[in-house]
Amino acid sequence: MNSYNCLDNPIVIEDLEYIYNSLAKIEKQKFDNSTILFTGCAGFLGFYFINFFVKYSKDLNIKKIIALDNFMLRKPKWLEHLSTDYSDILELHKFDIINDKIDLLKDAHSADLIIHAASIASPMFYRTYPIETLDANIWGLRSLLDFYKNKSIKGFLFFSSSEIYGDPDISQIPTDEEYRGNVACIGPRACYDESKRFGETMCSLFAQKFNMPITIARPFNNYGPGMSIGDKRVPADFAKAVIEGKNIEILSDGSPKRTFCYIADAIAGYLKVLVYGKFDYFNIGIDKPEISVKELSYIYAKYSKEIFNFEPQVNFAVSEDKNYLKDNPNRRCPIIDKARNKLQYNPTILVEDGVRRFLKFLKFEKENGELL
Repeated sequence: MNSYNCLDNPIVIEDLEYIYNSLAKIEKQKFDNSTILFTGCAGFLGFYFINFFVKYSKDLNIKKIIALDNFMLRKPKWLEHLSTDYSDILELHKFDIINDKIDLLKDAHSADLIIHAASIASPMFYRTYPIETLDANIWGLRSLLDFYKNKSIKGFLFFSSSEIYGDPDISQIPTDEEYRGNVACIGPRACYDESKRFGETMCSLFAQKFNMPITIARPFNNYGPGMSIGDKRVPADFAKAVIEGKNIEILSDGSPKRTFCYIADAIAGYLKVLVYGKFDYFNIGIDKPEISVKELSYIYAKYSKEIFNFEPQVNFAVSEDKNYLKDNPNRRCPIIDKARNKLQYNPTILVEDGVRRFLKFLKFEKENGELL
């Protein structure tokens, strides 16, 4: 085996155990004797999903994990390590979900849990690759739905986004699943927002016509281990500054507010959504505290001092990208009562602890030469 892989990181070990313990017995049983197909495995969400399935493959009696990605943005070291060290359970393919034919993958025919996460989620990158982003959410999704519509599957998870709500009216914050959104159909974020909305429509129609057990997750501002420091979203930008010993730079006035959901809580929710077994749609995030980007930067500075013995200053600047803040929601906060009541989803890791865990994870990775 390789001398080091991400499953050696103590934060990862603790988080994966937390995720496993968050699942009810009946939810764990849904993985029994399953083959899992995961698209977009090289991305942020793929990190904990793939690590979780590998680590708990025996406990959950998972037969195989088929991991797909076109590696357009990167092929991370952690994934290469896992595919080598756990080749008996993890089958990694370079695969373009937009153009390649899923039926040519032999083991895909036996997959009964499907997770479609192949989409660029960082605004900086989806504005660079807008058509590819749209195609993955529409044509990539359509190819999977067509392939599995007449097969016996236990769960199909489509990753939508809280971006489908756009910039909600203040009367709709916090936001529940029935809010129809305030979204620009033309603009720098439309390729992502609108393709996610249309993807949800496709999922609902295929669920109705073919009785497919499709469930939709709408993530709210995930962060933590697995997020590349080059991701270009705020939690990654702040982490990158800390790791490099630089001051934190905010490319706004710091006033936009979010609730930031630590990745371990998010993955626990997504797994619950995956095995729910019938059509529905869920906000997955945390509903407190709602804090400003400026307040988030101070949390990073605080734990930078504790963990790296370096306290960065927080500076404000204006992005050279004229579309950096265009159509950016001023507030984003979910109502998660539906997930709490139907899925027993209960996020507990507040942002202070989450940022601290993220920075401790990165310190360990840096010390072992494996920084994402």
